[in-house]
Formats: sequence, structure tokens, C-alpha cells
Amino acid sequence: MPVELATVRVVSKPWGVCNLQPWSGVNGLTDPVGELWFERADQPVQSSALLLKLLFTSEPLSIQVHPDDSFAQAMGMPNGKTEAWYILSAESGAQVGIGLTRQITSQHLGSSIDDGSIADLINWQPVAKDDVIYIPAGTIHAIGAGIVLAEIQQRSDTTFRLFDFGRHRELDKDNGVAAADLKPLGAPQKPIRLTTARTVLICGPHFILERIDLAQNSSWALLAEAETWIFVIGGHAAVGLTAVSIGQTIFVSGGRTSIEVGAGGLTGLIAYPANAPVASLLQRLGEGAGNAGHSPGSVFPHFTRPTGLLDLTGTNDCSEAHA
Repeated sequence: MPVELATVRVVSKPWGVCNLQPWSGVNGLTDPVGELWFERADQPVQSSALLLKLLFTSEPLSIQVHPDDSFAQAMGMPNGKTEAWYILSAESGAQVGIGLTRQITSQHLGSSIDDGSIADLINWQPVAKDDVIYIPAGTIHAIGAGIVLAEIQQRSDTTFRLFDFGRHRELDKDNGVAAADLKPLGAPQKPIRLTTARTVLICGPHFILERIDLAQNSSWALLAEAETWIFVIGGHAAVGLTAVSIGQTIFVSGGRTSIEVGAGGLTGLIAYPANAPVASLLQRLGEGAGNAGHSPGSVFPHFTRPTGLLDLTGTNDCSEAHA
């Protein structure tokens, strides 16, 4: 089946929320809902390389770290866990922890876990709607209260919890210290404007994350990779024969698929396993539409790069995005 409406797994968490609107009609009054997992309806969950979640926080999550592929495979796991966050909403004062404020030793990290001072080593940053954060494996990180975010990650549930803000859940100090990057995270990636409809948000070795903004009543051809996830942030459309609207996710298993956008336009996130953006992924159809889905350098010879955005036209990897 080339196009599937993803099923949703509800995961209760002590730091979750009761009201998930507008992203879901699930009621969390009995058990607060912390996560919604989007999964393939017709295939085993292990068949996909990526996992898409929504997280809802009323309290801070634990400070934690995920292993990279080498560390995970040495422990008998198929792969590590690199992830990215797209902030859907954030209360005033909401913040996330991304890496360390300075380089430390493994001994210092271990002692900070023992005495709880690890929270003072974290690089805490305020977040707002539409912010994007990249968390390579090995990055010590945390998500604060009052945030709704979409998380795109390598499919793995391996987490080494380092500090839990008094919730007394089990910690994994030894593995966490061994897996952690002990220096501050590098400069964040800048968005890459490919076309007026496509902006690459994350360009990494394990997946590409894009934002799409499609005009109302427009028609498009999606030339999907073998695993392509589409999460709808706003508006509605028909992807193939499947209608989709805010808070829903489509899985496309490759090939050519149509997108017919509704009167309100469509804003969404697209994620697929790759190490470079696919230039032909999205093509606008219809008289006078031109080739708005192609790489700007080849289709728009007079394309002007918006201020603050990188153009990867002519490159075949993400090296410029990581500069």
C-alpha cells in the first residue's frame, strides 16, 4: 500500500497533559498523555527506519542521552538514536536543554549525576513556536515544561536517564557517561530554502527533515522515497486517496503520489531517511505552475536566496549545512 494514514499509539507519562487539542482528540484526564507515536498500520513497526512522535509536557522531562550507532551496536542493538524537535507550541518561559555549557571530564559528569548538579551544566535555551532543534546521538538533553513538539528520530527506544527531577525512576549513569559527548554542541544548522514550497530544516546523516508550505487549492506530485513521513501542522489535503488534516500523519512507501491541497493550504513536516535533500521530491502541477518543486538553481536561474537561508543547490550532501 503506497499511502497509509498512520495509526496512533497513546503513551501515558507522569509529565504529560490532559488536553491535546488541536493535535489530537485523545482524552488524558485519567492518565496524563505524554507521547503520541505514529506507526504504520499495515507493517511491523520494525520495518521503518524512523519514528515520529508528538510530546506534550506539563513538567520537565528527565536529563538523558542516547547512544550513537557504534555504541548501540556494541550493546547488541541495531542502531543508535539521533533526533530532531520541531516546536509546535511553547508557553512563555519554556526552555530545553541542549548539550553542555562547557567541556567537562567523564569523572565530573559522573559526580554531577550523583549530587544532582548536572542540571547546572546543561545549556538551557528558551524556545518558541516553529523553533527546530537537532539532537545528535551523544548529546545530553532535556525538554522543559509547557511544550508541545514533534520529534523525528532514528527508530530506537534506547535512553540513558541521567537525572529525573525527583521522580525516582531508575538512572543509567555508567552507560550515560560512556555514551555522552562531554563538550558543548556545535552551532545549529540553518534552514535551507530549496523552493518557495520547501525548506530543509535538518540535514543529517540519518534523515532529512523538511517543512512544506503548499498554496491553497494547488496540486502537487510527490516523488517519495521508500520511507516518507508527512505530519500535518495546518490545513488539509488529499494525499493519494487519503484525506489528512492537522495532527495526522501519512506514511508513503515510495513512488509517485498526488497531493491535492484544500482551501486553507497545507503546512507540514516531511521526513525521510537520507543524507541529502531529494531535489525532485515535490513538483507542482497545473497550467502556469512551472516546476516549483525542483531545485532552485536548475529551474530558477535568477533565484535569490532569502537572507539567513543556505542554498545547497549543486551539493550532494549536508556538509555545507554543518559548517
